[in-house]
Amino acid sequence: MRQMIWSDFRRRILGNDTISREERKLLFKIDWFILSYCCLMVYLDRSNVNNAYVSGMREELHMVGTQFNQINTLFTCGYIVGMIPNNLMLQIVPPRIWLPTMQIVWGVLTFCTTSVSSVNQIYGIRFVQGMAESSTFVGTHYILGSWYKPGELGKRSAIFTSSGLIGTLFSGVLQGAVYRNLSGIGGRSGWRWLFIIDGIITMPIALYGFFVFPDVPATTKAFYLTEEERLLSSDRLQDVVDTTKHALSWNLVRRVLSRWRWYGCSLLFAVSGETESFGSNNLMGQWLSAIGGYTTEQVDYYPSGMTAFAITSTLTCAWLTDKNRKRWPVLIYMSTACVFAALCILIWRSPTWLKFVAYYVAGASYAGQATTFAWANQICADDDQERAIVLASMNMWNNVINAWWPIVLYPATDAPRFRKGAIAMLGTCGATLAVTWLVWYLELREQRQRDVFPGRGADEYDGPEKGDRQVLDGSELEQGEREKD
Repeated sequence: MRQMIWSDFRRRILGNDTISREERKLLFKIDWFILSYCCLMVYLDRSNVNNAYVSGMREELHMVGTQFNQINTLFTCGYIVGMIPNNLMLQIVPPRIWLPTMQIVWGVLTFCTTSVSSVNQIYGIRFVQGMAESSTFVGTHYILGSWYKPGELGKRSAIFTSSGLIGTLFSGVLQGAVYRNLSGIGGRSGWRWLFIIDGIITMPIALYGFFVFPDVPATTKAFYLTEEERLLSSDRLQDVVDTTKHALSWNLVRRVLSRWRWYGCSLLFAVSGETESFGSNNLMGQWLSAIGGYTTEQVDYYPSGMTAFAITSTLTCAWLTDKNRKRWPVLIYMSTACVFAALCILIWRSPTWLKFVAYYVAGASYAGQATTFAWANQICADDDQERAIVLASMNMWNNVINAWWPIVLYPATDAPRFRKGAIAMLGTCGATLAVTWLVWYLELREQRQRDVFPGRGADEYDGPEKGDRQVLDGSELEQGEREKD
């Protein structure tokens, strides 16, 4: 009875609707080892500078003007530089080696941040840290797209995205506790202790990855998978995902640039990713700090409500989109939520409680992150190498915009009102809706062309080697699985 209840829970929550006992066992293993490592890998580090800034770092390092934004911009520049090279390295170096190694690099740099004496030192550390951390986000989405079917992918992408949000949520709570309990211990400020604790958490997780991460189905040698399970991991994705290992060649450039996918998916996340600006720039924390009347702990704690709403939205939307394989409604939902938030903040005479609601509702923007990458994995499923480039490029172009977007539209000097930022958010939401329609239309047109010319590739539907692979869309795949069952 207990086993039946657990199986039903996994089927409903994670989408493991296969009747094969062997496949259920395989999914349980890869769910545990892939998601446990990838989720822990992004636990705290991205948000610690934001929390440190409003918890004493600004005053201790005598930061002025837009120096906080410049720290984030230099991190973004490093992120941009490392994005595509890191994803290409996953085609050369086993992911179980490359990803943990990059994590050790940024863990060491996190420890270094505890000893900085000027903002210029943080500039250098965060740039290199961005290069190392750029391996994580798109690398994980590439790995997820290599192991899971379309009906399974959205939930796993959402769990991974939510883990980063949980890290942000926990980081705010942790920073408040550190500031209250460790500030002054050993002659160090509370914000410096946060980086020490982050570094202590990071290093063991990297070591865990060396031992348990399974690489991709074509090359996995994970000790916990039997030979039959290794074969099954590729066989179950046949005609759904390209799992063949191909040598890198210049043909990859031709394939990527001659199709609409790179352009459409890159534009989609370049635009829609900016709806996260209220959260990624910690506008709520800066607003609370600027208007006064709130303690340091409250400034750290209260923005956590936005993160909690983001997690709820991300998981709920992913579960719904995996059921019908339609990703575009999520982008409509998050754009609508962000329009409401921007209007409430733009109308400055609105009551304080409404501004709290607005910032919390803006957390819906994070729901689009898991959805757009699951959508791109689904669109590019017939070409493993193209998929790696498209996923990296999506995040790269989003970060190209992030390199200047906060400085121009969300400078710290605009606190507490952020009028320019609220107006920019309205425009961003409108652009997101337009690009969402464009990608939906192009995907639909490609699927119709496959129906007319089955088995032909996308430039005529050629894959990495030859055009004999047909990728099923969501409705066809769902119907095929039901017939097989």
